[in-house]
Amino acid sequence: MDFSTSAAVVFPDAQAVMRRALELARRGLGRVEPNPCVGAVLVDDRLTLLGEGYHELYGGPHAEVMALRQAGSAAAGSTLFVTLEPCAHHGKTPPCADAVIAAGIRRVVIATHDPAPHTGGSGIAKLKAAGINVEVGLCGDEAARLIAPFTTLFTQGRPYVHAKWAMTLDGKLATRTGSSKWISNARSREIVHQLRGRMDAILVGIGTALADDPLLTPRPAGLRSALRIVLDPNARLPLDSQLVWTAGECPVLVVVSDVAEDERLDALRNQGVEVLVSATSADGAGFEIAPILQALGQRRLTNLLVEGGSRVLGAFQDEGLIDEVHCFIAPKLVGGQNAISPIGGRGAAEMPELTSLIEPAIQVLDGDVYVRGMIRR
Repeated sequence: MDFSTSAAVVFPDAQAVMRRALELARRGLGRVEPNPCVGAVLVDDRLTLLGEGYHELYGGPHAEVMALRQAGSAAAGSTLFVTLEPCAHHGKTPPCADAVIAAGIRRVVIATHDPAPHTGGSGIAKLKAAGINVEVGLCGDEAARLIAPFTTLFTQGRPYVHAKWAMTLDGKLATRTGSSKWISNARSREIVHQLRGRMDAILVGIGTALADDPLLTPRPAGLRSALRIVLDPNARLPLDSQLVWTAGECPVLVVVSDVAEDERLDALRNQGVEVLVSATSADGAGFEIAPILQALGQRRLTNLLVEGGSRVLGAFQDEGLIDEVHCFIAPKLVGGQNAISPIGGRGAAEMPELTSLIEPAIQVLDGDVYVRGMIRR
């Protein structure tokens, strides 16, 4: 459907209206966090478009207000389709439920409830109390997936975890000697930079930091400036690494254990690197991941990209803390029993225990295959 012309837009059915609202909502990705992405569409009884909008920027007007502004006086007596329950509380902006009521909206179709504990259905309750007909659930699964990072942050107190890796066709992250540049092609790496550009934080292990000396920044710059995190139990990150050199331009957090030498910690801090002491795993070989994520959640970091390596990805997988996968598969063969696979750790013992993806999306990128999907819980 073409929304760019001046002619009246008439939707074929209610689902098409909600899908337009979802399309609008996605435009907020990387711009609105820690708020959720929300889209709204106003139509008359014949499903003619009256106004539409989306939450464009954190702290800015919400989707409902944007759609009401566009519709003007035509909003009275109309139907509002919105991807998320309108808020009923005062935050950075006034309650959207109040604006909907004041505009004289007759009916509100909501894709999904607001999962935030402080909401508790108050938006829907306020609309119903004002005599507005409220329906919930149209395209609900799709809407819930869209706000999964927001839901994770506000119900579990941690960021939503994106796990990313590039591997060969035979499932190798690197050769037996550790060589890994470049497995994926330029088009795949372009997608990775776009992904980095909407993250709140990017995390690697000290092995990756030592082997690759990465910057962990999007190129070109993205919508957000991510906190760069290194899991480094013994504070081995070199002071002449690219991460340390650029700490004054883009923040770096090194997570260390309580055995790291004070001299090393002071040297990192003197270079502008933030240090977080965290608990190690039971075997002492790495970290407990959950406490680290809780610490990041307290900072209201919504999306975390974990780029590896194998041990780090395995630790997240073993604790059930990967929410979404971004896997780039290159049509190359490495071979070798000692070549590294993407996800280490303990792994599953039986096939029925295997992690699977919900409706994975598959895209071919100049020969590479990009597989993306949310983890099925």
